[in-house]
Amino acid sequence: MNYSIDKIAENINAKRLGDAEAQISFILTDSRSLCFPEETLFFALRSERNDGHHYIDELYHRGVRNFVVEQLPDAFSSIYKQANFLQVDNSLLALQQLTTWHRSAFTIPIVGITGSNGKTMVKEWLSQLLSFDHNVTRSPKSYNSQIGVPLSVWLLNESSEIGIIEAGISKRGEMEALQKIIQPTIGVLTSLGAAHQENFSSIEEKCKEKLLLFKDTQALVYQMDDAIAAKCIEDFSYDGTLLGWSEKNKDVALFVEKISKDTTTSTIEYCWQTATKGKFTLPFIDDASIQNCITCAAISLYLGMKPETLAERMPMLEPVAMRLEVKEGQHGCTLINDSYNSDINSLDIALDFMNRRPDQQKRARTLILSDILQSGQTEKQLYCDVAELVQKRGIKKFIGIGSALMRQQEAFDGVEERYFFENVADFINSKVFNSLADEVILLKGARSFGFDQLTELLVKKVHETVLEVNLNAVVDNLNWYRSFLKPETKLVCMIKADAYGAGAVEIAKTLEEHRVDYLAVAVADEGATLRRNGIKSNIMIMNPEMSSFKTLFDYELEPEIYSFRLLDALIKAAEKEGITGYPVHIKFDTGMHRLGFNPRTDIAQLIEKLRHQNALIPRSVFSHFVGSDNNDFDSFSAEQFKLFDEGSKQLQSAFSHRILRHIDNSAGIEHFPERQLDMCRLGLGLYGINPRNNEIINNVSTLKTTILQMRNVPKGETVGYSRRGVIEKDSVIAAIPIGYADGLNRKLGNRNCYCLVNGQKADYVGNICMDVALIDVTGIDCKEGDSVEIFGDNLPVTILSNVLETIPYEVLTTVSNRVKRVYFQD
Repeated sequence: MNYSIDKIAENINAKRLGDAEAQISFILTDSRSLCFPEETLFFALRSERNDGHHYIDELYHRGVRNFVVEQLPDAFSSIYKQANFLQVDNSLLALQQLTTWHRSAFTIPIVGITGSNGKTMVKEWLSQLLSFDHNVTRSPKSYNSQIGVPLSVWLLNESSEIGIIEAGISKRGEMEALQKIIQPTIGVLTSLGAAHQENFSSIEEKCKEKLLLFKDTQALVYQMDDAIAAKCIEDFSYDGTLLGWSEKNKDVALFVEKISKDTTTSTIEYCWQTATKGKFTLPFIDDASIQNCITCAAISLYLGMKPETLAERMPMLEPVAMRLEVKEGQHGCTLINDSYNSDINSLDIALDFMNRRPDQQKRARTLILSDILQSGQTEKQLYCDVAELVQKRGIKKFIGIGSALMRQQEAFDGVEERYFFENVADFINSKVFNSLADEVILLKGARSFGFDQLTELLVKKVHETVLEVNLNAVVDNLNWYRSFLKPETKLVCMIKADAYGAGAVEIAKTLEEHRVDYLAVAVADEGATLRRNGIKSNIMIMNPEMSSFKTLFDYELEPEIYSFRLLDALIKAAEKEGITGYPVHIKFDTGMHRLGFNPRTDIAQLIEKLRHQNALIPRSVFSHFVGSDNNDFDSFSAEQFKLFDEGSKQLQSAFSHRILRHIDNSAGIEHFPERQLDMCRLGLGLYGINPRNNEIINNVSTLKTTILQMRNVPKGETVGYSRRGVIEKDSVIAAIPIGYADGLNRKLGNRNCYCLVNGQKADYVGNICMDVALIDVTGIDCKEGDSVEIFGDNLPVTILSNVLETIPYEVLTTVSNRVKRVYFQD
């Protein structure tokens, strides 16, 4: 759908400046995602950390001609002669107002989904169930925020027959705005949990806020066995039809009579509206998936789906690809795997993700795409739209797989290289497949096309042990700490030691995208690696070596200066290169007694040296709290701050330019908010561990391996080196391909700790070897090839560090580089 710029201005009550004619089909809030400039309306949104008005000039030169702004750019009439500016008081409210008006044009069923867990899974599975009969428009990925919801609603178009929109909140007062935009006709409340609980006094308060989404809906689906949800809904005085489901109470819309599980499937027997019996089988056995599928069943039955149809479709549900995985591929390729979310909106998001990845070698972008199923468009129109998107996103090589793409090859004539195959097998046996090298490859295909086989062949074969890194969790942790900061406070993110084992390059790319002010690594070579991989952010070097000065200068890396010897040497090296005004960061020792100038005794000499040269310029001055994670050291921390405050002010007074001051680390950000100063440093907290209490905020790294072999070992036998693993009863012992060379500490062996096999504890038995460990899986339902969690989402790394009587840093940073890192993003 498209609207004239006049109509949009009228509906958002904007003052229009500029008289160019324009038809708007796309709305944009992030300049990096621009694809169709001529038909795009950019909303210049302000936030605590950024301002969209700063990107108007860039977007204008990239072809955008229509802007919603709160403030007009300077000399707009002379510079932006071909542009339209719609001036409003609040750009975010204008965005929400526009999409509310757009939503009001539709009388179709709109399913509004909220809750703490399972929103995206319910949305995707419900879409899969309904798409056979209806053209379904749904929120892309997790677009459920104050900005994401308007962008989702904007996707509703003339062919939409059902809408499924996800809504998420993080604090009070947000749901009312989302309800007005979505205007759902059917409400769905998924399971409640601890997400964003920090901004609510109780789970009940959060639940009541979420229920505001449903105030005008005709029906509400929820799990009645959740006591909190049931009580809040009772208090809500809901006027519509309550569609509760339960395993305990027969007096509900959907009573679950029986759940049966085997090794790979679950069968649910139910009674709908006290009269209709039915059952269906799911290709999942975990409790969360079962609950989400039952919720989908209740919605589908309410919308008129027959039980027999539901039974046919439930076994066909595909795993929800809630993440974009980045893997190292064969022959110098990088693989981005986003299979199973096969529609044009998710394709655009995946292509945008690929284009945002900095790539120093500027490798060619390749897309491998299967037929898109149940799009609601004519085949010709669909693939014309796909082809246009592919060209706009800069894809050099397109590989289409499926009979529909074979028929629509002409649509892709504008792509530089294009190849088409009937099926995956034909592609694998082709010269095109064998020639893939030094490319960034996006895999996007429906499950039925067998893209798993492609991934298996294209990914680089390494150790079966992998470290999964959740990039969304990194962002969530970043934002959690940002919530403690004043808007003007800058942030340094520590990614030394290969980002605490998580992989510095990918973490840096993610942090750069979210506009952190500084990255910090230990040595110059770490910074050079980031630069060679396209990282452009300011990079601080915490432990510069005398031999690294040329690397510092060549890659524009900013060193910490902690001694006169280092200062003198760096000045001399910079002067020799003819460098002036090179930024450096001055470190004070206020009590750590590790590195740094003494602010009491060294400050006069330090100022004298800095003022009588122009090669270097102090960009920041900082120190490090010794015990900000412990209340017992508060008085010492106060002494440290006083010493730093006095010394840093003395340094600042000697220079006319602003010198950034920072002393708060991860623990200090939370514990000493009054000591934020100009900048804070975020380290362990970024990786999901709260140093104040050793609790997990959002887990980032999950170390996994697999069962290689299982054997029955009788009582009295021993396993492993030195016969340390004495078997006290007849047992089943499994070998897993991870050892101390991978970072699994030998002290965890001999039943001192455990891993998780299918969610159950399995002790390490015997001595841990260099490449293999042995675990006791007696009584655990498992088989060879099953996954084993060493630490991660279900087994916090702090469990291991506590056993080892060390800190989580050590466990994370000792994961070997031979362990493959797999990155994913929602």
